Amino acid sequence: MTDKQTKAFGAGGPLVYVLALVVVALTLGPVLYGALGGFRSNEQLASDPAGLPDPWVFTNYSTVLTNSEFWRYALNSTVVALITTVVAVLAGVMAAYPLARYQFRGREGLFMVFVLGLLFPAAVAIIPLFILVTRDLQLGNTWWGVALPQAAFALPITVVILRPFLMALPRELEEAALIDGASRVGIFWRLALPLSMPALVTVGVLAFVTSWNAYLLPLLLLQDDMRTLPLGVADYSTEHSADTAGVLAFTTIAMIPALILFLALQRRIVGGLTGAVKG
Repeated sequence: MTDKQTKAFGAGGPLVYVLALVVVALTLGPVLYGALGGFRSNEQLASDPAGLPDPWVFTNYSTVLTNSEFWRYALNSTVVALITTVVAVLAGVMAAYPLARYQFRGREGLFMVFVLGLLFPAAVAIIPLFILVTRDLQLGNTWWGVALPQAAFALPITVVILRPFLMALPRELEEAALIDGASRVGIFWRLALPLSMPALVTVGVLAFVTSWNAYLLPLLLLQDDMRTLPLGVADYSTEHSADTAGVLAFTTIAMIPALILFLALQRRIVGGLTGAVKG
């Protein structure tokens, strides 16, 4: 590679910035189009699909925010996502801690089970899950019936991220706590969990956002008043297919909670992933 090519593709080179801008445009373009489209009328969208709002129309968003069905969908999504997050994080850290801090036969093989779980998509097990949840557990059309399987599918990535982070914790702290009379359980709750907070925030946000955006499992297990926001977007799009601007407004508002959570905690997420990589 010549010096010119090195300067162009190296850190801070112009081509790097160009590629970064292209990726940002492709990523944020649809989001911005949907958000701005919600401030336009259907006539504006039909006459100039790529234009800016002129004039700005706020009734699309106000109609969505005053829609009782939207808030019911939002409540269901919030409760399911919170249950999924709490179960996935608690179960994940309790599984990752012994895999990181204890030595026992079959430890690496057990960890590989979680790693292989990353290759197991939810769609493959959707029919057995439907039968298990509705017939055997009697949890069909409930928050727990959706949250528990989602937490199970979030468990592999949770353990994979948490284990190296927990392995990187200094053993001197654990030995000092044992000398002071702390039990193994006490060390876990009072020492390991507080020190692992960046990684816990990372896996928690990932579990929450994944649950918030889930569509297939809620589609099969939830009905009527128990449906979540992604299903609500689909229902609203079907019922108001002629109101393109209203659909864009509904879709944009449905994205906001997960987007705000991700942006607010992005530094903690990066810190958690960095710690996991170093570990």
